[in-house]
Order: sequence, then C-alpha cells, then structure tokens
Amino acid sequence: MKHIRSIEELARWKSEGREKKLGFVPTMGALHDGHLSLVRLSQSKCDRTLVSIYVNPTQFNNAEDLAKYPNTLEADLQALEMTGCDAVFLPDAQMLYPDGLKSRSFDFEGLDRYMEGAGRPGHFEGMATVVTRFFELIGPDLAIFGEKDYQQLCIIRQVVAKEDWPVEIVPAAISREADGLAMSSRNMRLLPYERENAAQIFAVLSSAIAELNPRETNPKAFENRCADALNAVPSIHVEYVSCCDAATLQQVDEFNTNRPTRVFAAVQCGKVRLIDNLPLF
Repeated sequence: MKHIRSIEELARWKSEGREKKLGFVPTMGALHDGHLSLVRLSQSKCDRTLVSIYVNPTQFNNAEDLAKYPNTLEADLQALEMTGCDAVFLPDAQMLYPDGLKSRSFDFEGLDRYMEGAGRPGHFEGMATVVTRFFELIGPDLAIFGEKDYQQLCIIRQVVAKEDWPVEIVPAAISREADGLAMSSRNMRLLPYERENAAQIFAVLSSAIAELNPRETNPKAFENRCADALNAVPSIHVEYVSCCDAATLQQVDEFNTNRPTRVFAAVQCGKVRLIDNLPLF
C-alpha cells in the first residue's frame, strides 16, 4: 500500500493508473469495521482505491471535541493494508488549506438548516470545503459516503450536482455492532456502562418503527415516544429525534407511506455525542 504525503506524490501515483477507475474514501482516521466496509465497497466497484486520513479542524465547532478525537494512525494503516487498499493519502493542513484554515461559503439550499446543521454552526461548510478540495486534488471517479452521516451524504450530493463535479457519490449502509449500535470512532470514548446503554439508541428506534400503527399520521407523537424512551436510559440525554423527508431533510408534519422518510436521533451519552438514523418508509 502506497503512503502518499505530498501533492507531488499524489500526482505521480494518479498518473501511474490514469486509465483505471479510482474510488475514494475520505476518513478522519480512528478506523473501525464501518470504515473498512466503505473501502471494500469501493474495491468492488473500482480498479484502485485511495483512502484519506485527515482530522479536519474546520468542521469541528467544539474545540474539546477536536482535541479528544482519537489518533490511531499506526493501527489505521495496518487495517488498510490488510484490506488490500491501494494507497492512503496523509495530507497536512497546508496542502488542503494553502490560504489558511478557513471554510468556503456554500449554498446548501436548506439542507443544512436542520438537525446537525442547527446545532453545529459551520460544520457542513468545513466538511464540504475539505471534501471538494480532496476532489480537486484526487479527481476520483467515485467516492463513498456512509449513511450514518446521512445529512452529510445529502449535502455532498447537492454540492457535487450544483458544482458539476465529475464524481459519482455512492452511499454505504450503516455498519452496526452486534447489539445494533452504529459503528463510530466516538464509541471508543464511551465508558463501559455508557457503551452498554448506547445500544438502546438503535433498540428504541427500531422497536418504535416495528410497533408503529399503520394508521398513525402524527410524527410528533412518534418522536416524543422515542425521546421519552431514550431519556429514560441512564447516561443518555436526547438532543433531538426528528422524522424527516429523506430527500429534503425537512421535518415531516404528517406520515405518508408513499413519501420516503427517515427518523434521525442525536443524543449525549455521558460526554460523548452519538447520532443514528433509520428508514421509516
């Protein structure tokens, strides 16, 4: 596996395989099986796969969160080597932000108004800035984004379409632990009892969906049931539970089984913030 640490090295590596389909998986490191499933998905669709590892400061609106983000580079490189990944790009801030650490301005056409965008100002601008910079440097044919960060996926699709980037955005299903908890680099920061309680996020949401009366039309009642059940779990405090249109991300005011809808949740589990989402219809 090639370790690429400069723009010049990246250009040489790209030129060696210019006729081959290139898949790209952006990450911030602290890799787990969910990340590796994205790599395998890229490998199934492309001739070569490049993974980036870069903790992007402009998408953190909480300095403490950035400071505590896990750094497991040696283990990450070993895991990527074992998957048969072709190359890993390890840029520094100067390569990605030659004019200084600042985000571009974007018009996300409302996709950033809700959920993560409402509570994390500047997050999506920082994320989209670094992703489009990666697209500029790497020129991938295809890029993989996980559905756990579903709002991010929707925003990247919108930016690619609006700015006419020649890259196919491929969604990847959420990878889960055996007890249903969505895989996340943040999970390693949970204390043992918090980790056990965190499994209730998936348990509560999936049970509520399974028990949903087909004649029920009131999303607010559903959201409240989920929030109440989650708030009853020790160490969990609900930030939001929202039923949203799967395309526009607007909160729905009435259930319609013909309208693709997902339920989204964000909770604080101890000192760790966790998110998840599941399809409703």
